[in-house]
Amino acid sequence: MAQKQYFIAGTDTDAGKTLVAGAILVAAQDAGLSTIALKPVAAGCEITDEGLRNSDALLLQKYMTQPLAYEQVNPVALTAAIAPHIAAEQEGRRLTVDRLVGLCRGAMMQRSELLVVEGAGGWRVPLNAREALSGVPVALNLPVILVVGMKLGCINHALLTVEAILRDGLPLAGWVANQIDPDMHCYQENLESLRQRIGAPCLGAIPHLPLPCAEQAAQYLDLTPIL
Repeated sequence: MAQKQYFIAGTDTDAGKTLVAGAILVAAQDAGLSTIALKPVAAGCEITDEGLRNSDALLLQKYMTQPLAYEQVNPVALTAAIAPHIAAEQEGRRLTVDRLVGLCRGAMMQRSELLVVEGAGGWRVPLNAREALSGVPVALNLPVILVVGMKLGCINHALLTVEAILRDGLPLAGWVANQIDPDMHCYQENLESLRQRIGAPCLGAIPHLPLPCAEQAAQYLDLTPIL
């Protein structure tokens, strides 16, 4: 089968992109598919004996089926857990869409049936003075799966992000609701409001998980519309 490729975007930082990406990898593997996952740029890395390592990228590497070196999964690793363009400036590095696209294309040549590329922060997180990370999925022409962090204000965040994705010329392949606020008031009403307003299939609604893990989250997903 031809490789399915998707970009995992979030309505905000900590919306649950990595949890959902991991859950998609688990569900895809359960369906018998080979998978690859990339996180082109990660801010918030720890110094290890092997070099800088990001917990999100390590999780993706754990759940994908095809063996890729860490440096292919996460080619740009930044130490500070802040906006990537600021972290890069502090380290004397420069982020560009072209460079990230080139790094992604190299890894995308590896054989797999499903490829997911996880973003950083929200859709318009800057890379430099003129470019945003959203330029990467645009250049790679990747359909988008949006992770909506379910909390107060999520409807506005989600609809504005959907508008931006579509305005950038990319299809919204689907979206996932991830309840990050366990005490969210009117959760079901908010979820239904999003279902009515987002013109793409809801791939699942993940309830608040006290100890989030991809295997558990995968039980709440239906990947039929994208696989």
